[in-house]
Amino acid sequence: MKARKTESDARLQVGGIKVEVVRKDIKNLHLGVYPPLGRVRVAAPLVISDDAVRLAVIDKLGWIKRQKAKFVEQPRQTQREMVNGESHYFLGQRYRLRVHEVAAPARVAVRGIASLDLFVRSGASAEQREAVLLHWYRGQLKALIPPLLEKWQPILGVQASHWGIKKMKTKWGSCNPSAKRLWFNLELAKKPEMCLEYIVVHELLHLLERKHSERFTALMDAYLPNWRVCRETLNGGMLGHEVWEY
Repeated sequence: MKARKTESDARLQVGGIKVEVVRKDIKNLHLGVYPPLGRVRVAAPLVISDDAVRLAVIDKLGWIKRQKAKFVEQPRQTQREMVNGESHYFLGQRYRLRVHEVAAPARVAVRGIASLDLFVRSGASAEQREAVLLHWYRGQLKALIPPLLEKWQPILGVQASHWGIKKMKTKWGSCNPSAKRLWFNLELAKKPEMCLEYIVVHELLHLLERKHSERFTALMDAYLPNWRVCRETLNGGMLGHEVWEY
């Protein structure tokens, strides 16, 4: 006997806007506009037709355009040149970069509340300097994530088998429920700690509920009631210079 299809994807064009439609075994239609460029996504019940989805989108077209405009206008950093005085972020705080050329191993150090000291070999290129900073960011996340996993895994009753850090263009984190493997975006090192905790909880909860279903939302509400504030903070800060693609 053939298994019933419980989810399908489609794309619609409404008022000149591309809309991603994901049909799920849910009761209500959910519409969202997502960073960094205002991707429009509709999660719709399996029984709702494309025409019904289209009408729902048309009804919210004004709101969708306002949300997309907000993302387009959101400030972005220029291409990083890794020079003195340049702004860089760590745990939600802005720091001014101070580059020191030294005859010693490369390293990064936070000085006070305003300076990020980068120690590199003489003649290091912008790419080499950035690589040192990214390596430091990775090390900071490797120290910050384990205590959060130790805190939340027993609370949620789940256990990840493996976790890692990598640069991701479209997601702050990801979860493979079958392998119980979690990935965290390296960019999280630049965001406030509450945002990192939100992503850790979010990805761990995918071990209980694979999809962003109503049950998933209910679990987030139960375990991390302020998650929407964290999400807004995460998506509302300064964006990197990269052009993200979906």
